Amino acid sequence: MTIDNFITALRSGDNDAFRRLVETYRQKVFNTAISLMQDQGMAEDISQEVFVTVFRSIASFDERSSLSTWIYRITVNKCLDQLRARKRQKYGLFSRFFNTNFEATATGDGFEHPGIRLEHKETARYLFMAIDTLPHNQKTVFVLAHIEELPQKEIADIMNMSIKAVESLLQRAKVNLRKKLSVIYTKEKQ
Repeated sequence: MTIDNFITALRSGDNDAFRRLVETYRQKVFNTAISLMQDQGMAEDISQEVFVTVFRSIASFDERSSLSTWIYRITVNKCLDQLRARKRQKYGLFSRFFNTNFEATATGDGFEHPGIRLEHKETARYLFMAIDTLPHNQKTVFVLAHIEELPQKEIADIMNMSIKAVESLLQRAKVNLRKKLSVIYTKEKQ
């Protein structure tokens, strides 16, 4: 089945086509969500929301981008919405009673990505602690480039920005990660 026929089948409400879509993109959506959210439950919820959104919105898919880029964009947007909501809650009325700075995060247990091999769990824990402190755009671009291994052109399409902006965000993310990993590593060695 060609991609055009597949999209037509999705638009007509074909359950088999939708099942194939979920089977094809389920792991990519979940991996992106868990890498950005660093919470398995939230990643599962977002993954479900993504496919509900795709099902409801496939008629409005304009095909200016590829289907996978569109699905990644929905995933990233849902994650960013959740991260913004989490940030608003974090800095709400009671935030002054909690230590929410980076140093406190760096001493916690950290997030363990389920796709990381056992021998790399410790290194990944530090990396994900540092990634979680990046500004949302830097975090998203870094995850898409280095964890999802997407080309910069596709990241630019997903993020709705220029390739130069993606390159700039990646460079800033790398600089920030080096600094933050140094802080984490120093704290852990004390």
